[in-house]
Parts: sequence; C-alpha cells; structure tokens
Amino acid sequence: MLTFPDGFLWGASTAAHQIEGNNINSNWWVHEHTPGTSIVEPSGDAMDSYHRYREDMKLLADAGLDSYRFSVEWARIEPERGFVSRAEIDHYRRMVEACHEFGLKPVVTLMHFTVPRWFERDGFWRAADAADLFARYTELALPIVSDGVEYVCTINEPNIAAMLAGGEDASNLVAYGLPNPDLGVADALLDSHHRSREVLSQVGGLKSGWTIATQAFRATGEPGSEEKLREYGYPRDDWYLENSAGDDFVGVQAYTRTFIGPEGPLPVSEDVETTLTGWEFYPPAAAEGARSAWELSGGVPVMITENGIATADDERRIAYTDGALRELHAAIEDGVRIEGYLHWSALDNYEWASGFRPTFGLIAVDRETFVRTPKPSLGWLGGVARANGL
Repeated sequence: MLTFPDGFLWGASTAAHQIEGNNINSNWWVHEHTPGTSIVEPSGDAMDSYHRYREDMKLLADAGLDSYRFSVEWARIEPERGFVSRAEIDHYRRMVEACHEFGLKPVVTLMHFTVPRWFERDGFWRAADAADLFARYTELALPIVSDGVEYVCTINEPNIAAMLAGGEDASNLVAYGLPNPDLGVADALLDSHHRSREVLSQVGGLKSGWTIATQAFRATGEPGSEEKLREYGYPRDDWYLENSAGDDFVGVQAYTRTFIGPEGPLPVSEDVETTLTGWEFYPPAAAEGARSAWELSGGVPVMITENGIATADDERRIAYTDGALRELHAAIEDGVRIEGYLHWSALDNYEWASGFRPTFGLIAVDRETFVRTPKPSLGWLGGVARANGL
C-alpha cells in the first residue's frame, strides 16, 4: 500500500468559463464571437454548472473525494468597470457553503484566464493600473473566501497567459513550439499576484499562491540542447516557479513533456501514445513538475491543482492517473511536500479554442440535456481518496 500523508487533499478542478455557461461579459466570450476567430466553437451554455454546481459537487463527494477547486468569474462580479454585482458575490459564497455541506474543502481560484471585457479593452495586463484593478477585485472577492476557505489560487497559469499575450494561439496552450512570452505582461501578472496576496493576508489562516503550467522540458542530449533548454524553458516555466518563493503554496498543473533540441522544441514523436490534444501520454509529468517547483521555489509546499488527460478511453485515464500518483508518492518519499492532488477535470467541459472535443472529465455531460454521468475513473479516484493511497 502506497499511503499518502494525513490530510492530503483528494479532489477535482474546474474553471468558471469552461463549465458555467453564458459568461457574456468576459473577454473570451468576445473572442469566441469575433469573425475569423481561430476558436472552433463558442462556449455557449457550456455545462450549465452555474445552475448545477450542487449536483456536480455531490457527485464528487459521493464518489469519495474531499475537495473541489473552482474559479470565480471577475466578469460576473464586476461586469462593468466600477460596477459590482452583490448578487454574484453571494452566488459564489453559496458555492463555498455548498462545498462544506457536501464535505468538500473548497480551493478557490480568482482568475482562470478570463477577465472582464472592459479590462481587456482598457489595456489588459499591459495597462498601468492592471495590478491596482486586480487588487481591487481581490478585495471584492474577500466575502467569498473569508470564511471556510483555506486555499486561494490568485492567478491560473500566468506563464501561459504571458505566452498568449506574446502571440500564442489559444488552440495550442501547453504544446510544442510555444512563442516568446510577453515579459511585460509576465511582470504585471507577478505584481498583480503579489498585490492580491497582500489583500488576502487580511484573512487569518488563508493560504495563497498561484498555479504554474509546468511542462517537463527535457534536453535531447545533442550538442547545444542543454543551452537551448535553459534559454527556452526559463522564461516559460522556471521564472514563475522561482517567483513562487515566499508564497504559502504553489500550484502545479502538468500533463505532458516537451523535448528541446539545439534548435528548440521538437514535435511529439510519432511512435508514442498521444491524447486527444496531441500531447504525449506521460504520467510522470506531475511529479516532475512538483519536484521542480519544490526546488526552484526554495521549498514552498506544492499542490497538484491540475493533472489529467483528454481521452475517450476511460481505462487510459485511470492508467494515466495511477501512474501519476505513483510518481507523486515517490516524490513525497524523497521529501517533496505535496498538499494534495486535484484532477483535471471534474467534468468534460469547454476546452478553450479546442471547443468541446477534448474530454478530460471524470464525469461526462450530455450537452443537450446536461445530464451528468460519472465515469469509472471517478469511482476509481474516489476509492483511492477513501483509502488515502494506492
């Protein structure tokens, strides 16, 4: 039996725009409906989780999981600059209360890629007052997290956000050949993260950090590949982990790996198993990300806030997750402090520019009726959670 530490969190993650539906005041909604967009389909009703969140939480809890990561939507709370919706703050507070009702520990994310359309219109993360505005938004969100929430993620995957701002196509995200990040945006995101943590520090006992998409960059061993690895990987990954030093925790979101040759990143080899996103089936990714985060942050506790695969074969989802957890257990045995494992995703959902085709969920959703159907992987992970081990 591979037993995990006492108090280890077992859960699943979601993001508001990907499951709630009709997030019409967000910048992503604008991009989805812009003529000529590379986004294959709009999010629309998504999984209608804005109305069905209690059902989603109950399915997770009934399976045996004990935590749920979800995001609150800035575009709902502040749909116009300076206008605050008290009703939406109450909505997300009810979600926190529902988590406790079902025995789930809420892990709340303040910004999961999407921002209000007015924020992008007024300069996005390049605006001089971006960090001020994010700090103000954090203050607005305090009633949501000020009671009964232990973990708050300020910004989801700032490294991917900076690459999107640098010209990345949203259909690529974590994949081969990422463009140079916008370093000015990276600095603004770090400043916003620090300002948000200052606001959150008003709440006693609350732990805050951000989540990084670690990508397990590996040099091929050819001459020049190690130097290229450093040049390519540092501004896309390591810089963010180093700047997690001093935080209460750092979230690691890992799915696959990328090989770096002397000329840069290489496409996935044709002789390896791939997922519906075209990424290599690589279960050690989460543990490698955790080890890297632990080392580069100087020993900040790690939480796996996302890990999973897009597949229509649930047996492969179970195999991937089993492999990931065994590697994570080995990292814990080696002294890496890992607080929990939150699978991506609780539901099959809207996967940004790729639409609804990549299925990451532990729970299937009929997009016509919104009927939820738990997959065997949910029961399997719930059993691991109940045993606190493999």
